Amino acid sequence: MTHVRGQIDIGSPLETVFDTVADQTNEPTYNPGMVRSEKVTAGPVGEGSRFRAVARSAGREVPMTSELVDFVRPHHLGVLTSVDGTIIDGTLDFVPSRGGTRMSWDWDVRTTGWLRYAAPVIGFLGRRQERRIWAGLKHQLEGVPARTVE
Repeated sequence: MTHVRGQIDIGSPLETVFDTVADQTNEPTYNPGMVRSEKVTAGPVGEGSRFRAVARSAGREVPMTSELVDFVRPHHLGVLTSVDGTIIDGTLDFVPSRGGTRMSWDWDVRTTGWLRYAAPVIGFLGRRQERRIWAGLKHQLEGVPARTVE
């Protein structure tokens, strides 16, 4: 198992950051690697909401499914994602910070098959990818033109 953790400060209100992240149909607007995302359950976004998405990775489109398994607005999300034989189980936490919101993520990435042997690489790439995704969210919500963060 690989762990991917991090945090970012976003100059936007707590509820705005939480609601934008919780509704995963928003992700293509701040994550350039996300091709599309749709909610596949009825009703408002909340615990039990499921999403089907397609991301672009290594030049190919990769389908994935996600479920919100814990939902405490506006402070905590538990998310379970399945993609290409990999299960990503983790949390997003949101707390007020000076000038906005501090969002932290903590993912456990479980791989199967031959991917088990790639855990160190997956951890490195996952940490870099998460920083890019959330930097895109930060730039979008702060009204700053997005740029890639390495």
